[in-house]
Amino acid sequence: MFGLGLATKIYIALDAVDMRKGFEGLYGMVRDHLGHDPLSGHLFLFTNRTRTRLKALVWDGSGLWVCSKRLERGRFNWPQAGEQRSVTMRPEELAMLVNGLDLSQARPRKNWLRRAPAA
Repeated sequence: MFGLGLATKIYIALDAVDMRKGFEGLYGMVRDHLGHDPLSGHLFLFTNRTRTRLKALVWDGSGLWVCSKRLERGRFNWPQAGEQRSVTMRPEELAMLVNGLDLSQARPRKNWLRRAPAA
């Protein structure tokens, strides 16, 4: 299994992707479209146009993982595409997204201080 460490970033591709893509297709999307290194150990998320399917690509040090989820009802509440091709999210936001919660409605409490990670 793969785990999400503190240094693991989660990138969400904002544009819809053909869900027939496998290892090589998603690897190419990360490298060419998002401009990141697929072998970095970071997690990359993709969805289809109707937002009913999700695929994740991650390198665990010895090989690539491709994981997928298909919703039986409803849609993933995906961030809107703007000028960016991807956005980053925290692990707790990933859990919310995968479990059907609306990220735009979630906000940290005022007394919750979260420091930016060191560069």
